[in-house]
Formats: sequence, structure tokens, C-alpha cells
Amino acid sequence: MSNIVIRSATPADLDIITEIYADAVTNGTASYELEPPSRTEMGTRFATLAAAGFPYLVAEKDGAVLGYAYAGPFRPRPAYRFIVEDSVYVAPDAKGQGVGLKLMRSLVAAVEVAGFRQIVAVIGDGHADSASVRLHEKLGFRHSGRLEGSGYKHGRWLDTVFMQLSLNGGASVLPDPDSLPERKFRKGELKK
Repeated sequence: MSNIVIRSATPADLDIITEIYADAVTNGTASYELEPPSRTEMGTRFATLAAAGFPYLVAEKDGAVLGYAYAGPFRPRPAYRFIVEDSVYVAPDAKGQGVGLKLMRSLVAAVEVAGFRQIVAVIGDGHADSASVRLHEKLGFRHSGRLEGSGYKHGRWLDTVFMQLSLNGGASVLPDPDSLPERKFRKGELKK
């Protein structure tokens, strides 16, 4: 694990990012998509987040991308501007090696530097022994809700678990006028 480098994703990473996500969609229950998106669609999603200044990271070892993580808007309404939703996906052959933990630690740090106040994890198939639930618990996320039977995939009903991590004082202090979400709001990039 010590040779793993976390860096910002680039468009050159999108082929492997698309493959990693396709495996998660096809074989897993973390994503509620039923068909893997195309490389073009993944490129559009990446470009949208990057243009808005959200962190999008990859874990790389010896030139091979092992996983990726990003933060994006939780909901589109401007009052939600201080909260982001995280996503993290690891290549099948890299699971269980601490890649997700390294990615998420770096993502949390990047989100905190940008001035966001909350990170929400929306975890599909969020049972107690889920790798994603355990990962988020390790990082200090607290359970904040469950939607029972909210998804149907691979022939079964799935629960969605919400977990939340407060940053930068959370809701206990006023917004920082120099934070990324507040600067975007003042520039009119978020509808009022």
C-alpha cells in the first residue's frame, strides 16, 4: 500500500475509471445504475465536476489506476451548497488493500480545504458489514438514516444508508465567505 499515490484525475484516466465503474454497476450493489454508462457519459460527468471545482482523485500504483473517488453536489438547491456527496470505487483486483481508505482520506482533506461543511455518503446496499459502511465508519462518518427497500437490483431489494461527516465546524459556525461554495454562490454559479 505504501507505493500508492493519490493524485487528481485527468481525462487520460477515464478509460480505466469507466472500466472500474462498469464492474461496480454490473457486479455490485453500491451503484443503483443497472447499465454501465459509456466512456462518453463518464467523460461528461468528470468534466462537469472538474469544471465546478469538485475534487476527483485516483489511486495509482506503478502507473496503474487502482480506484477513484470524487465529491459532487448533494442536491442542486443552493441552500445545500455546503454539503457534498462522496463516491469511491476500487478495481476488483485492488479491493481489500487499503486503496479505498487512502482515496477517502485524501478526498476528505480536499473537501475540507475547499470549505465544505458536510460530506454525505449515500451507500447502496448499506448493510452493517458492507465494506463501504465500514470504510466510512473508520473515517468518522456517523449513521444518519436508512431508506429501506429503496433499490431493486440483482433480484433483491436493497437498503440505502446515509452517513455524514462534519468538517470545518459543521453547522456550529457561520459559512466562510472565502470557501468554494460561497464564492460560487456569490458569482451566481448556483441559482438562488
